[in-house]
This record gives sequence, structure tokens and C-alpha cells, in this order.
Amino acid sequence: MGALAALLILGGLACATPVGVRHMDARAVHHELTRSALATREPSAYSLRVLLRTGLEQTFKRQPERVLQTLHETIRWNLLPEERLFALAELSFLAAERSGDREGFLSAALYAYAFLFPEDVAELAEPLDPRIRIAADLYNRALTQGLTQPGGRIELEGGRFALMSGAIEIDIDFDPTDLQWAGYELVDFQAAASLGVRGLRNRYRAAGIGAPLVAGTRRLPDAPAHTVSRVSPVIKVPVTALLRIEAPRAGLRGGRLRADLEVYAADVAPSVEIAGRTVPLEYEASSALAATLEDRRIWSSELQGFFGGDFSPFPDRSAGDGLSLLHPYKKGRVPVVFVHGTASSPARWAELVNEMTNVPILREHFQPWLFSYNTGQPIAYSAMLLREALRKAVVELDPEGLDDALARLIVVGHSQGGLLTKLTVISSGDRFRKLVSPRPLDELDLDPEARELLRSSLVFEPLPFVARVIFIGTPHRGSFLARWAISNWIRSGIQLPVNIMGVATQLVNRNPELTAQSSLRGIPSSVDNMTPDNPFLAALLESPIAAGVRAHSIIAVKGNGPVEEGSDGVVEYASAHLDGVQSEKVVRSGHSSQGQPETVLEVGRILLEHLDESGLRSVATREE
Repeated sequence: MGALAALLILGGLACATPVGVRHMDARAVHHELTRSALATREPSAYSLRVLLRTGLEQTFKRQPERVLQTLHETIRWNLLPEERLFALAELSFLAAERSGDREGFLSAALYAYAFLFPEDVAELAEPLDPRIRIAADLYNRALTQGLTQPGGRIELEGGRFALMSGAIEIDIDFDPTDLQWAGYELVDFQAAASLGVRGLRNRYRAAGIGAPLVAGTRRLPDAPAHTVSRVSPVIKVPVTALLRIEAPRAGLRGGRLRADLEVYAADVAPSVEIAGRTVPLEYEASSALAATLEDRRIWSSELQGFFGGDFSPFPDRSAGDGLSLLHPYKKGRVPVVFVHGTASSPARWAELVNEMTNVPILREHFQPWLFSYNTGQPIAYSAMLLREALRKAVVELDPEGLDDALARLIVVGHSQGGLLTKLTVISSGDRFRKLVSPRPLDELDLDPEARELLRSSLVFEPLPFVARVIFIGTPHRGSFLARWAISNWIRSGIQLPVNIMGVATQLVNRNPELTAQSSLRGIPSSVDNMTPDNPFLAALLESPIAAGVRAHSIIAVKGNGPVEEGSDGVVEYASAHLDGVQSEKVVRSGHSSQGQPETVLEVGRILLEHLDESGLRSVATREE
């Protein structure tokens, strides 16, 4: 029996050697080599190597704190300090996840920072070392967790913290003025890593260092009015928290460290200097945009703004003329003004804004502006409001006229918004005035304020600073839906602004000869204006776009049939088509095409074309 056992053992040795290889799926091997605590809750191969080399693998499972203390002691004399620092960062993160200890997460962030930013550049890891990205992610996640209070609230504060059971003390300084942004105080921080994003096709994260957060805003009581006049008070701001540690490796060896907790808004500082290197900050603009659009008032304003006359979704907002910015104005960046359509809101531009603010070349050269208006009122009146808001903003932001980018502004309009857009770049002459009165406005019996309002709503000259316009699904010849019977019911619910009603009353009561004018038998709503063959549309169609202004059409057509015979369900191709535009792009979509990939790509192409033709490429970067 003993001889048989010996033969079996020898036979087994012949089949499998103590050391060897076996064939595996390449994906499985890659997963084994690239796993980390961030995704699998298991240590990476790099940290596991340290545990196996020191015989501490099993001990870490039972007594992680003891292992961390042991490894911490070895960084004073170990020949491979970066190996131990990386392992300490990852293993501290795992231990903190199990215990929920905030100080444990701060320890992980500290070790990761020491690995990434040694005092001696000769100790830097090789650029392609996979541990660099893992360590950066460990630092970002660990710092986020270290700043998170029970209940999920982010607390930005300084103080003295004892880490590693008192083996390390770190003094953190924090300057509350870091929380000032564009006349607002940054408040109510949320961890971007803990926010799921819905409703946006792409979620963008700018890779870098720091804890990406989303902040709310509260207006500073002493902020100059011009500073906050255009930034929406409901905006959520992408920011990054950075714990900057002085001489981290020397501090770890001595047990005492000093650090600064710094906060940066993404639009202010996309990168920082650390240890003589320019390092990008990590932030998430997409989650901040989605958090902004979580405000229900934005969406409820769509129908209320259509029917509501003088309704304003944000009566306490600083910019009462409807023009708002997502970020503080920056010289050298071309404004792209988005004008929404009927029963809509600026929120409908979310996909375009998300792409525009996350593609580096577009973010560096353009800034999105949003115009909001009550979409049931007469189109000419809404266009007047848009024009006045743009004039006012250009003067406010660049009173000396030194910013070439503001002189090459782009307006993008969807549906009815496209008609408002066209009214920024035409010379109307007396076409619209004749729809109201055969006599010049100066000959009518009106109060001066009423006369000026009427003139501003009926007489248009091109705005000199609008250089390019983009029409998306715009009913230049009207919408067939405006003829439907339900449109009459919709018209009956529209309330017009008080000042328009006042002008109409003066026109009829003090100028009796005008009562025969068919256009004065009822003040036209936007639905009336967009009825095919409406005199207003005919007059607008006859008004050519000013020489030198570039115009582009993006037209949606549903289905796969002939384009010329198609429609988007609201506007027919024949109505949206304009002769003489610089480009026309047909996308296969329904009417709400402004967020479709083809539309987004075409707008991006036009913006790059604008850069090349205007000579503004890289101007914004030089200004900063």
C-alpha cells in the first residue's frame, strides 16, 4: 500500500509542477491584475504583494489596524517607500470602509497624496505606472469620505486630527473665503460620487486630483449687483476640494503634518500647482447640471410661462430680464445664447449645454447663456425682450467694448425661439408697423411709454454684436398645428402681459380709425403669430438676414420618407427651410430635436467653424 501511494504522488508530480502556468481567459487575467479596492473591495495586486511579502495577508483580514500600524512603521526605513505608501493608502481605505471611520479615510488620502507628490522628484513613480491613477482615485474618494459627516452632509472645516491611533497628527487650515464665488457663497455641498445622473445622455468627469463636489449658492449680502445680476440663483456649481499637504513623506516619518483644505470652482481653476507640477483638478459638471435641473420650478414654468402673462418662475431672481448665465462671464469666450421654444424652458437645452461645457475646446472658447420668456405672448414682444436683454448684458459685462468675443455672439433658437432669433439680425423697416397702423407711430395718440414700447416691438434693426444664428426646427412659414381646433381652446387660456394690454387699450380708445384694422380685433398670441399665412410671419419671411451674419438651419424630419415632404410632427420641412443659409442639416427626429446627437454634433461643428472664421481660437486661453 505504501508503494502504491508513492507511485500516485510521483504520478501527480508528473502532471502538475509546484510552479507553473495555466491557460486563462485574457479578460480574467486583466481583471486580476487591475482590480483595486475602489471597485472590488479587495486589495489590488500591488497592495496584496506587500501583504504577502510581509506575511500579513491573513492578519489584515482579522486585524487591519494592527497591519496598518506595522506597515506605517516600515516607511521610515523601507527601501521602497512608494510601494508601502501605495499599500497603506489602499489598505487604509479598505479598513475605513469596514469601520466607517472618517479619520481612516483621511489617513488613506494622506498616504495617497504622499505617494503621488513626493518632495523629491526623483521619487516620482513612472508616468505609466498603473498605481498613479489608482492612487489619485483613492485620494479623491478617501478625501470625499473624510469630509462626509454622518447622514451624508459634507463639512468643510479645519482643525487638528489624530490619525493611525495617534501615530500621526495633522493640522488642517481652511479659509472660508474660498467659498465665495461670483457674488455668492457656496453652500450645501454634495459628493458628486454619491449622485446618480438621469436624463443626460453622457455623464462627464474631468479626471484629476481632488474630491468632486456639487455646491448650492447663497447670495452674499454685500455682493455688487453687477456681479450676481446674470448668474441664476438656482445654479448648482461643480467644485473640487483639495487637501494640500506640506512635505508629506517627511511629515509621515516624523508623525506631524500640516495641510490646507482648498476649494475651487471648476470655471475658476481647472488645475493647480503641486510640487512644481501643473495638476488637473477632478470635477463633475454633468452632475452639477443635473442637480440644477432637479428644481421643479424650472419644469413647472414651461406651461405656466405659456399661459401666465407676467408669470416669472423665479420672482426673486437677480436678472429679471430673462437672460441668465451658468457661470460668471469670462472675457474672450463667445456667448452662445440659447432661446427655447413654445411651452418650454432653458432646461430643454441640457444635452447641448452638457456637451458644450465638457468638450475642452468648446468650454475654453464659448460660454452658454440662457434666455427665458413667457412663450404665449406675441413673438415680436418676446423678441424685443431678448434684444433688450442682450444689449443690456453686453454693456454691463463689457462697458468699454474691449472684448472681441462679445462682438461675435451666437444665438441659437428652437421652434418659436428661432423666430425670436431671426428678429435679432433683420431690418424690418415698416413691415410690422403697417400690420398695426397705416400711419407712422409718431402720429398716433399714445403716451410716450406706450409709443416707445410699440416702436421697440415693431421696428427691428440688426443687433451689431450678433454674428451668427442657428435655427432648429423653426416654423418660418408657420406650424400646421396652429390651425387645429384645439389651438383655439389653447389661445383662450393665454394671458398677455399687462403692459401689452395697456398699449392695446390706448391704440383702440384714442385712435378710433384703427379699430377697423383686422390685427387690432384681438391682440395676437404666439400661437396666432405661428399660424401659416399669418401676416406677421409673412412680414418676417420678407425680412432678409443682415449681410455679414452667418445663418444655419437644423431641420428635423420624422421617418425615412422624402425630406421635402416630411415634418417633425409640428413643423413641416417646407416651413423650416430657408434659402441662402450657410448650411442646412436634416436630422431624423421629432420636433424636440435640440438634444439629439446629430443636432448636438452639428451645433458643435458650427461653433468650431465660428472659431476658425472669427480668428478667436485660443484667445480665451491667452486672456486667462
